[in-house]
Amino acid sequence: MAIDSSDYPPLVVAYTGPYLAGVDEVGRGPLIGSVVAAAVILDPQAPIEGLTDSKKLTARKREQLDVQIRERALAFALAEASAAEIDTLNIYHATHLAMRRAIDALMPAAEYLLVDGNRLPGHALPGQAVVKGDARHPAIAAASILAKVARDAQMAELDLRYPEYGFARHKGYPTKEHLAALVAHGPLAEHRKSFAPVQRQLALL
Repeated sequence: MAIDSSDYPPLVVAYTGPYLAGVDEVGRGPLIGSVVAAAVILDPQAPIEGLTDSKKLTARKREQLDVQIRERALAFALAEASAAEIDTLNIYHATHLAMRRAIDALMPAAEYLLVDGNRLPGHALPGQAVVKGDARHPAIAAASILAKVARDAQMAELDLRYPEYGFARHKGYPTKEHLAALVAHGPLAEHRKSFAPVQRQLALL
């Protein structure tokens, strides 16, 4: 599997059973929409070549791997926390809520978690947080791919409804194009009202 872990110390996982779930999220930084999390239990008997950090893959390659993961994984689940939940909880807690929802939706259930980042999401299951985990373990990489494809699809759908904002291009991140569209057209209902650039525009209304 195409995991380049040469820049990191060897990953020692304190679990050897079959129900290890990789967990990752996409969408912490954008100004609009949900944060999307995925949890994946890979099947050791059905390996998938090419799994790595979703940001290192082309959109076409991500979509191809998304299909393979859905076909070959022992279990996978996607979940999200909405923009309203992000505004209520803050992005950190909303991200962990989305992760817990994805973990709880796995069938069969996970027994151990490998979570991308430096904090576990407060789930009852044992596990470990793995910095740069999407480049160090295939299950986390698979989760990052599912989450990225799902959130990009949401942005493509939003782009069809509001083409003047350019969501298909910037995916909701605070690019110059997105910030200019916010100024020109104002925030949408789907924007995260607690994020500073959106707050500034709302204050002008």
